Amino acid sequence: MLATLLADRGKQNFVRMAWDRLHALPGGSRAFSRLIGLAAPYTSTIHAHVERVEPGRAEVTMSDRRDVRNHIDCIHAVALANLVELTGNTALAYSLPDDARFIVSKMNVEYLAKARGPIRAIATCDVPDTSERRELEVLVRIENAEGKEVTRGTLFSLVGPKKQ
Repeated sequence: MLATLLADRGKQNFVRMAWDRLHALPGGSRAFSRLIGLAAPYTSTIHAHVERVEPGRAEVTMSDRRDVRNHIDCIHAVALANLVELTGNTALAYSLPDDARFIVSKMNVEYLAKARGPIRAIATCDVPDTSERRELEVLVRIENAEGKEVTRGTLFSLVGPKKQ
């Protein structure tokens, strides 16, 4: 199945195709999370788990582990920024038409409270119906286990047609 996914990568929306084929299988969302980490290796450094993806939305969790902590014993700002980007990019990538691609041009991150314990990121974005060139905003909220917002991010992504 992985060979099929990789072979069709240029023709279809790879993220949507991979999620739709994998997530319902036993261990499928974990396999999808690892696949995203292979496609974007830096993303894999936080060991996040893509829990849910649908048009215009993604939910990703991350455990609080020693290797994502800072000197004051909470989750490091860069790990949180990485989670913002991963979650937002997953939501947008899933939502794109087959002939579209994107790149993040700017990112704003606000750290509202110390992040400790397991956290959940929720991204929302518009669902583009064409690959017309434009900038889209992707909003990401990161909350702790109690549901308190600890980080807020906005990705500004340039969407356009795939190169032929």
